[in-house]
Amino acid sequence: MFKTKIKYKIFGASLLALCLSFSSCEKFTELDPLSALSETTAFTTPENIELAVNGMYWQAAVGTYNGGAGRGYPFGGASIEQGEMRGEDMVNLQAFFQITYQNTYNVTSANNVNHWEQLYALINQCNVIIEGVDGAVSAGVLSAEVANPYKGEALFLRALSHHELLIHFARPYADNPTSNLGVPYRTIAITSAAAASEANALERGTVADAYAKLLADLDEAENILPATRSSAAARISRATKGAAIALKTRIKLHQADYKGVIAEGAKLGTDASSAPFQSSIGGFRLEADPTTPFLSYTNNVESIFSVAQSIASNGGVNGAISGMLGPSALNGRDLVAISPNFYNIDFWLADDVRKKELTYKQSAGDRPFVYTYKFRKYGDNDDWNPILRYSEVLLNVAEAYAYDGNDAQALRLLNAVRDRAVGAANSFGATAPSDLKKAIYNERRIEFSAEGKRWGDVHRLALSPYGTGGIPAKVLPQQLSSAVYDGSTILTPAQAVVAYSEYVFLWPIPQSELDANPVLRGQQNPGW
Repeated sequence: MFKTKIKYKIFGASLLALCLSFSSCEKFTELDPLSALSETTAFTTPENIELAVNGMYWQAAVGTYNGGAGRGYPFGGASIEQGEMRGEDMVNLQAFFQITYQNTYNVTSANNVNHWEQLYALINQCNVIIEGVDGAVSAGVLSAEVANPYKGEALFLRALSHHELLIHFARPYADNPTSNLGVPYRTIAITSAAAASEANALERGTVADAYAKLLADLDEAENILPATRSSAAARISRATKGAAIALKTRIKLHQADYKGVIAEGAKLGTDASSAPFQSSIGGFRLEADPTTPFLSYTNNVESIFSVAQSIASNGGVNGAISGMLGPSALNGRDLVAISPNFYNIDFWLADDVRKKELTYKQSAGDRPFVYTYKFRKYGDNDDWNPILRYSEVLLNVAEAYAYDGNDAQALRLLNAVRDRAVGAANSFGATAPSDLKKAIYNERRIEFSAEGKRWGDVHRLALSPYGTGGIPAKVLPQQLSSAVYDGSTILTPAQAVVAYSEYVFLWPIPQSELDANPVLRGQQNPGW
C-alpha cells in the first residue's frame, strides 16, 4: 500500500544502467511526500528504512517504461499482460501487445526489453534493501527483530523476479538445467562504480544454478518473515512467511520436484485428509465464492500475496490491468479479449461461476467479444495484481500428488478448487477423471485466466505430453466476431504453433544489456 511517497535513489537498475560512469545512471522511484534519500541516508533512521522498503514495492508495482512514466513493469499490469499474451487463452486486439502475441519481438522491442530492465531494477532495489538493513543492524539503527521482515521481503521479491526472468529468457528446468544458460543472479547492490564493474563480470550461470539460488533466498525469507501482518491489506500486499512457502510450491513444480512441492504444501495445510483445507500459517483458505479475491482484493483470506496499486500510484492508463484487459462498455480499452477457443472449450462449463461472474460479454461497439471481469477499477487503475492465491497452492500440490501416485489426495485438492465454482452436481466426487493430470491442467487454465500465469505453464510443460510443444497456436483478432462466442465454436488458429526448438521460444537478452555487458555478449540466446 502506498500511503507515503519518496524519491529513493538507486543505481544501476539493469546492466543498461551499469555503466562505469554510474553517476549518469541514477534512477529515482517515486512515492508520496517528496524526500530525497540516497542509498546511505535511507538506512539511517527506522522511518527512512520503511520508506525505502515502500519504494521497493513501488518498483514492483509501477516501474518505468523506456525511462519515463510507469506502466506496471514488472509486477503490475505488465506481468499479467505479458504472461497472457505469450499464451493462447486471450487474444491481442490492438497494437500494445501485438509484438508479444505474434512473436515478432527482437533485441530492441519495448515490451521484452522493459520487462528485463525493470525486473533487474527491482532486483537491485532488493539488494540495496538487504545490504542497507544489514548495515542498519550493525550500526544499531534497527534490531535484528525489526530488520528481519524487511530483509525477508527483499529476498522474496528477489527470488520472484529472477524466476520471472527465467521463464521468459531461459529454457525450462525440464531441459538440461545443468547445461542450459540461466539468467545472471544478482545479489550485490549496485551503488558504486566498483559494484557496477563487478556486476558487469557476472555470467548467466545455468538454469539449475539460478533455481538453487532463488530457493535459497526463499528458504531464508521463510525463516525471517512474519506469519501475518497488522492489517488485512498489509497481510496481502507485504510478503509473509506463507508467501515464501507458496512461491516455493510453484518453483518446485517447475523443477518437477513433486515431493518437494508436497512437503512445502503441507506447511500450508494441503496434507489434510479432507476439505476444507486451511493453513495454520497465515490462516489462508479458499473463499467460498471464487469472485471474492477480485471484488475484495484488499481483504480476503485466499490472497497470499498481491502487488498493490493505489489511485495515486499505479501503472496509469497505459499499464493498468483493468484498462488493458477490460471492455470499452465498462470504460476499458478493448485491448485484450478472451479467446473464443478458450471460452467455448468443453471443460469450461456454462454454469461455472467463473464464467458467469468473472467474464463480461460486450454486446456493442467495434469489438463485441468476451473480456475478463476480474479487474474492475476502470479509471482508478488501482486493481491489485494477484501473484499468489491459496487456490494455486492447492492445484500445485494436487499436480504433485498426481505425479507422486496419490490420486486420492490430488482429487481432494482439485475438487476443493473446482467444486466451489461448478457446484456439487458437476463435481468429480470420489471418482477421479480418466486423466487426472489433464483435469488439473484444465482447472489451472480456468482458475488463473487473466492472471498472467498461462506462459509459466506453457514454459514448464514445453517438453511434456500435456504441453503445447512450443508457443501455442493462436486465434488472431480478424477471426473474431460476436457470433463465435456461442459456447461451442472452436476456430482454427490463424497463427500456428511455434515449435519449442525455434529460437523465438525464448526472448533475447536486450541489446541495451549487451552493449553494457561484455560478458553477456557471448551468452545471447541462440538465434538472436
